[in-house]
Amino acid sequence: MSTNAELHARRQKAVPRGVSNSLAVYAERARNAELWDVQGQRYIDFASGISVLNTGHLHPKVQQAIARQLEQLTHTCFQVTPYESYVALAEQLNALAPGATPKKTIFFTTGAEAVENAIKIARYHTQRAAVIAFSGGFHGRTLACISLTGKVQPYKAGFGPMLPEVYHVPFPMAYHGVTVEDSLAALEQLFKADVDPARVAAIIIEPVLGEGGFYAAPAELLRRLRSLCDNHGIVLIIDEIQSGFGRTGRMFAIEHTGIEPDLITIAKSVAGGVPLAGVIGKAQIMDAPPPGGLGGTYAGSPLGCAAGLAVLEVMREEQLLKRSQEIGRFMASRLKGLQVRFPAIGEVRALGAMVALELVKNSRADAPDAELTRALVQAAARRGLIVLSCGVYGNVIRFLAPLTISDALLKEGLHLFEEALAEVAGGALPAQAAG
Repeated sequence: MSTNAELHARRQKAVPRGVSNSLAVYAERARNAELWDVQGQRYIDFASGISVLNTGHLHPKVQQAIARQLEQLTHTCFQVTPYESYVALAEQLNALAPGATPKKTIFFTTGAEAVENAIKIARYHTQRAAVIAFSGGFHGRTLACISLTGKVQPYKAGFGPMLPEVYHVPFPMAYHGVTVEDSLAALEQLFKADVDPARVAAIIIEPVLGEGGFYAAPAELLRRLRSLCDNHGIVLIIDEIQSGFGRTGRMFAIEHTGIEPDLITIAKSVAGGVPLAGVIGKAQIMDAPPPGGLGGTYAGSPLGCAAGLAVLEVMREEQLLKRSQEIGRFMASRLKGLQVRFPAIGEVRALGAMVALELVKNSRADAPDAELTRALVQAAARRGLIVLSCGVYGNVIRFLAPLTISDALLKEGLHLFEEALAEVAGGALPAQAAG
């Protein structure tokens, strides 16, 4: 049996350094919210493969759906000989998407593909080229997507000229003093100084920043963007790749605001671990590109669509939207309790089970502590807990526990996190917690 160290040495020789690893821990098997490495070490998974496993590792219904599909076919290419599961999943997502306007859905394989195709659709529909995105936003690692992403390191640096006519404005972050009015003023200035709104095809925004630090976009901003897009004929794209599929307590995070997007990008938890992504949008806009203008060889694979249908069934049967809210309330309460004891916790943020805490020096929002954050990720792993860091300054811990996690594992995971925090940030555990 290989050890983690042996496998990591092999990985260093065989895989380029551009593919980073949060932990040098090599997974062997997993079930629901638990994972075991090749050495038999057990971990509670508060990462979910970066929010891919909202229904947990190997949910029985998802596993069974994939197994049944494997008995029938794995691939034909939807553009050659289509299959019912693609159509059925599209029908269900069209019905779930917010707003009364008729919808259509197209499937892809990765989140980056979904974003790129949303931009293509918006450009074709409007016959315009420019796109506006937000600082701190993350939309993928392909060339067009890194152009949209609002973070230079490590995504843009050294990769040459970006996609032309992409503009960025500040994302509101109350903790850092950036208001909705600041964002809207920057957008107004952009229209005065840099790009005519009549040249703008789309505005793309995450309703909750993912990689950017789990800041939720205020409802006021999103409503104002909806109005602005309507006034100027701009397509409003909501990137729900990380925030969708129940993560925030609603099917889509944008539902918290009451607005209807023009296009929604989806991926990650759509198919419970099988690669599947898509764009859901207003039918008139989705139908703009001509036949052959959209697609992909593996886009909307039979395995992905079968798993996606099972995921929706699990979400309904197990009431995962309600469960997301319960998880979020519990985690936020526990983390805010830690904030009282640990000055390094600057802010706790939660929308449903999309939960984060921001680590700073001397309780100052303008003094991010990326070093402490990196140490905390490793200290948690040593205790058997997987967490992720994120944020423009690398100083945010994000919690993405499966929505199917048990109360017992949730409590155990938070206890392990408290122990890790006490180790790296200083401060003894309370007597009852230390036992």
